[in-house]
Amino acid sequence: MRAGEPGYASRTLAEHLVRGAVGFVALVGAFALLPFAGPVALLLLPVGLLAFRGCPTCWVIGLMETVSRGRLQRECADGRCGLRKAGGT
Repeated sequence: MRAGEPGYASRTLAEHLVRGAVGFVALVGAFALLPFAGPVALLLLPVGLLAFRGCPTCWVIGLMETVSRGRLQRECADGRCGLRKAGGT
């Protein structure tokens, strides 16, 4: 997570999708190449986890944050929190 950036969101949707592609290819490749490259193939696991910023679920949460950035805003009042459209009521 970068300074000043909320949650797991990326700066752009394209950046986030590229990170996801790298993560999925690395994780699938680690296990698909296991019979051919042996335990060395498992070195792709940290690459995948780094691309996902921890786990595939973290990547999906970041995808939702990236898509909704600028459209939704968190608001807390009177001890209750919720989401509202940014710039609207």
